[in-house]
Amino acid sequence: MPIKIGNAPCSWGVEFADDPRNPPWQRVLDECKTAGYDGIELGPIGFLPEDPALLAGALAERGLELVGGVVFRPFHDPSKWDDVLDAVIRTCKALKAQGARHLVLIDSISPRRAATAGRPAEAEQMDGAEWKGFLGRIEETARIGVEEYGLVAAIHPHAAGFCDFEPEVEALLAEIDPGLLKICLDTGHSLYAGFDPAAFLARHASRVSYIHLKDIDPRVKARVIAERTDFYEACGQGIFCTLGDGEADFPAIHAGLAAQGFDGWCTVEQDCDPAGGTSPVEGARANRAYLESIGFI
Repeated sequence: MPIKIGNAPCSWGVEFADDPRNPPWQRVLDECKTAGYDGIELGPIGFLPEDPALLAGALAERGLELVGGVVFRPFHDPSKWDDVLDAVIRTCKALKAQGARHLVLIDSISPRRAATAGRPAEAEQMDGAEWKGFLGRIEETARIGVEEYGLVAAIHPHAAGFCDFEPEVEALLAEIDPGLLKICLDTGHSLYAGFDPAAFLARHASRVSYIHLKDIDPRVKARVIAERTDFYEACGQGIFCTLGDGEADFPAIHAGLAAQGFDGWCTVEQDCDPAGGTSPVEGARANRAYLESIGFI
């Protein structure tokens, strides 16, 4: 079975469900299908309808499949546990109702790490007690997704969170049962953090359950790292460029997936400013065309 390619609301600038700049959810679904995709992620919980019947009808009307959902919350902050847990449970319910499979866990941006995105040698580390609590919260949410909702839970390293750089990712994977927690490998965030996603995939092939396909402009990356630019400002400056225009080696990623017989979903993400001047649907078309040109599809 060939690899299936989806897209995500973040490619339309949707990072937070309550952002007044977000496009209408119906438009995102329409344009995702128009651009040639058969699947879409949930986006931040509350963006797409949480009414299962309403969402099912909207997806069926457009011939789209719900692929998975992301919980982008401050796992690093024990005082926000109630917020994290609420997002996890609502996301799990929404995914299960539509037969989606992938629950993706992301530690959101911390003020303690924001200025050192892309700077592993300078980034502040948690102390032992903080790390233990962090692992416990990741493990508990993964257990909820896997054991209570029948989903596949995966950690997603993300710039400016506390699971970002390669040693942190390796340490987290070593601490949590691989039967409980997989990894969602994001090609763009890996390169932002300074490690090679193709080499990481080769080393952890059996644990990679899901892929986010994202490219990164090396010139913008070098500038925003040097200037300690805020992550969302970097997105607005175009750090995540059209697939094939940046430094990500997608042929190598494809070869690695083919070597392991991967036949699941890969989701295109091109994080952008919702108030930006670029056309998300044209970007989505271009990204799919590039993947097709290299035999990914």
